[in-house]
Amino acid sequence: MIRALHTSATGMAAQETNVNTISNNIANANTNAFKKSRAEFNDLLYETIQEAGDRSSNDSEYSVGLQIGSGAKTSAVRKNFEQGSVQVTNNPYDLMIQGEGFFGIISADDQVHYTRDGSFGVDSQGNLVTKSGQKVFPGINIPPNTTHLNITANGKVEAYTKGTVEPTQLGEIPIFTFTNPTGLKSLGGNLYGATAGSGFPTQMEAGREIAGTIEQGMLESSNVSVMNEMTDLIKAQRAYEMNSKVMGVADQMMQTVNGLK
Repeated sequence: MIRALHTSATGMAAQETNVNTISNNIANANTNAFKKSRAEFNDLLYETIQEAGDRSSNDSEYSVGLQIGSGAKTSAVRKNFEQGSVQVTNNPYDLMIQGEGFFGIISADDQVHYTRDGSFGVDSQGNLVTKSGQKVFPGINIPPNTTHLNITANGKVEAYTKGTVEPTQLGEIPIFTFTNPTGLKSLGGNLYGATAGSGFPTQMEAGREIAGTIEQGMLESSNVSVMNEMTDLIKAQRAYEMNSKVMGVADQMMQTVNGLK
C-alpha cells in the first residue's frame, strides 16, 4: 500500500508536467512561429520478485515473471518543428521561411541566436531588427531614402532608392540549419540557442539543399492546434484524477489495516 502511494504520486507529478506543457502551448497559440511541445514519459524501475524462466519445480519453469513497477517520470519535453500556417501581411519587413531553417539574430553580447519569427522592422539607424531591437544576421542596413525594399527567395536584399532605376544590393540573409533542431534550447522571445544536442549551425543560402526559401510580406503562424491541445488537456486531467483516486484508495486500505485489532 505504501508502494501504491509513491507510485500514484509519480503519476501525478508526471501529469502536472504534462498539463504545464499543454498550457504553455495554448498560451502561445497566437505567437508568431511558435513551435508546440509534447511531454514524453518513461516508466520507472521494477522490483523483480520472480524471473520468467525460473524453476517452478524440478521439471518445469515459470513462463512469465513477476515484476512490480514503481511509477512514471517525465523523460523529455520535445519541440515539434512542423511548419505553421501562412499569414499574408504585405509588410515588406515581414519574412517567412518556407521549409527548414532559422534566421540568425545577433544578441546584445554579439552571440548569434536563432528564430523562425520573421516579424522584423527597422530601427532609427536603418538596421533590420527584431521587435526587441536585435539585429538580423549578418547586419542589413537600409538607406533612409528607400522607396521599395525587395527580398528575394534566396535571401538577397535589394533597395530601390529615390531617383534611381537600378536597385542597390544591401546584402544577403542566410538560413541556418541544424542536424537535430529538437535539441535547440528555447531562450524566450521566440529565440533558440544551439546546444551540444542540436549540433553546430550550418549557414546556408536560402533555397539551397535543405534550407527553406524566404517569402517576403508573410509570417509563419504558431503550429498549435487549440482543439488538439484541449483534447490532450482533458486526457491529462483524467489521468491526474485517476492517480489521485489510487492514492485515496491506498490511504483507505492503510486505515483499514491500522484499524484491525
